[in-house]
Amino acid sequence: MPAPVANRQPEMPPSRWAALTGLLTAEVLVAAGLFVAAFALFFYLARVVFREHSQVFDNWGFAQFDQLRRPWLTWFIENILTRFGSVYFFVPASLLVPVLLFRAKLRRYAIEFIWSMAGGIVLNELLKGWFHRDRPTSALIHQYGLSFPSGHAMMSVAFFGCLAWIAVQHGWHWGWAVALGVFTVLIGLTRIYLHVHYPTDVVAGFAAGLAWLVLLRTGLRLFWKEKRAVAK
Repeated sequence: MPAPVANRQPEMPPSRWAALTGLLTAEVLVAAGLFVAAFALFFYLARVVFREHSQVFDNWGFAQFDQLRRPWLTWFIENILTRFGSVYFFVPASLLVPVLLFRAKLRRYAIEFIWSMAGGIVLNELLKGWFHRDRPTSALIHQYGLSFPSGHAMMSVAFFGCLAWIAVQHGWHWGWAVALGVFTVLIGLTRIYLHVHYPTDVVAGFAAGLAWLVLLRTGLRLFWKEKRAVAK
């Protein structure tokens, strides 16, 4: 009687191997570099603020923006510009954008956008609760909640950064992506101008938002490629 043949796992088709090995593209490597840089910046700022208790950068940042203060500029920033990073803007906009993407038959982009905003909100609240930093006492307007990292900065990256990526991937001009990036930075800077966040809060918010967006985008891209590879 011939010896029983050991159970073997079915070999993966060569086409799938090629698809899986192709996941480690230059884009993924660039994304990994951005993630590491953003994470390192966030970690450095957290160390400066909570371990070294340094206020050098915060004091310098406040001083720079205090020199720019004008009554008309303060009114514009308080009543218009900074509101694009508030919950009153993000809640309706975060509901509207996925609907428009689904109607345009851009289902994957709609899913990415939903994950970007939902995950960004959860991560921001977790980080705020973990670090538990009070807001500056010199704020020009009253704001609830904790300070580190800035929710305006972090959620602006999640919202406008995701839109910028969709714009580039869907064939729009790079100018739209640059404009959205500049607008994101301006929203974050309004929080320093109004003294409702320390400069370190805002930079940390940018870093955390970028790290989350890169991690999400890379993970979803690998998922879609893996899904296509399995289907072949």
